[in-house]
Amino acid sequence: MSNAHGRLEELKKKVFFTFLLLVVYRLVAQIPVPGVDAQAISSYFAESGGGGLFDLINTFSGGAFKRFSVLALGIMPYITTSIIFSLLGEVIPQIQEMQEDSEGQKKIQKWTRYATVILCCIQGYSMAAVFETFVSPGGARVIPDPGMLFRVVTMITLAAGTMFLLWLGERITEFGLENGVSLIIFAGIAVELPTEVIQKITLFRNGEMGGLELLTFAAVIVVAFFVVAFIERAFRAIPVQYAKRVVNNRVYGGNQTLPMRVDTGGVMPPILASSLLAAPATFATFIPADSAFKPYFDTIQQSLYPGQLLFNILFGALIVYMTYFYAPIQFKTKKISEMLQKNNAFIPGIRPGDKTKEYLDTLLNRMSFFGALFLIVVCIVPSLITGAQTRFGGTSMLILVSVSVRVMMNVQSFMFADKYESSYKSKGKYNGNNRRF
Repeated sequence: MSNAHGRLEELKKKVFFTFLLLVVYRLVAQIPVPGVDAQAISSYFAESGGGGLFDLINTFSGGAFKRFSVLALGIMPYITTSIIFSLLGEVIPQIQEMQEDSEGQKKIQKWTRYATVILCCIQGYSMAAVFETFVSPGGARVIPDPGMLFRVVTMITLAAGTMFLLWLGERITEFGLENGVSLIIFAGIAVELPTEVIQKITLFRNGEMGGLELLTFAAVIVVAFFVVAFIERAFRAIPVQYAKRVVNNRVYGGNQTLPMRVDTGGVMPPILASSLLAAPATFATFIPADSAFKPYFDTIQQSLYPGQLLFNILFGALIVYMTYFYAPIQFKTKKISEMLQKNNAFIPGIRPGDKTKEYLDTLLNRMSFFGALFLIVVCIVPSLITGAQTRFGGTSMLILVSVSVRVMMNVQSFMFADKYESSYKSKGKYNGNNRRF
């Protein structure tokens, strides 16, 4: 039982290490960029609210953006460059070959990090230039001493903050419970949820929100969480027949299943759709007030604000497009059909090779349709029912539930392996001086 006890101790260490690094992440997120007036920036966003791309960045940075913290960019630049290289692998054969080779994957990871630094420098310099224009309602400038020195220092600081987050995520992946990048995004979103709950309770106490409205809001969130949790674990089992063979008097092969997730695209379609819709609205905020185009851009900004009819229509259409675009990247039908043929396996009633790929493509299109419909319902319907925007949005909810499910599955698999090992040893089926068999 000593080895079983050792596995439990290992699990405890993983949990403690993951928690410790997430605490470090939250502490670093409180450190502001040098040269920022904390009170002025707090007053500015309290009055204006940001809107557009600002809210999206702030959500995934755990509130670090609106504090102009050293982690204001969050981990999103790395995710963006990773997606770009994934897309390039679909159109450039050389990159696709590198993705299938272990050494090639290391090179792509190195290129991804270099591209992340470049993107962070561009975004950091642009963010510094934008924040220099912000003025609080009291007339105080958010950046008291603007200029080239501030922009360069901010650019370097924000790039270093993102790379620190990337390093932190890699340590969590190596020694923790789950993919570190996913857990960092999870922590950034989860830490903002208590603020939402407090705001709703405050509105109810002040009489600005009725009891029925508050109950409806809570019920919608609870139901949405259960629906997301169910769909995230739902998959279609595709039967696969392996050719039987005898090795050392043992028979290998037989019937198995190939799982295909209902939500094949995952959380990326709503993230990409939100980014595309937020860009025009955010750009409109930078148009000078005396410009002749200002009224037109203000109209666009108001129409594309979350909850508006035009926003919901375009958001739903982009989710459908991104789902069909991103699902084949996640579930590579050609690679799977080649792998099945190589291992002398086939889907009953379907010929190996191209016919198998066509069959998998058909199933993937059907799953993508239901996946896109599910994402539209989760991301749009709750706001329509409650009539208000919330941090418990569809994209945030998908990330929270999916990461939580994966963490619980990792813990369960660890516990099951421990129980199996203990049961196996209790029957005496192990090597040693006291073995029974």
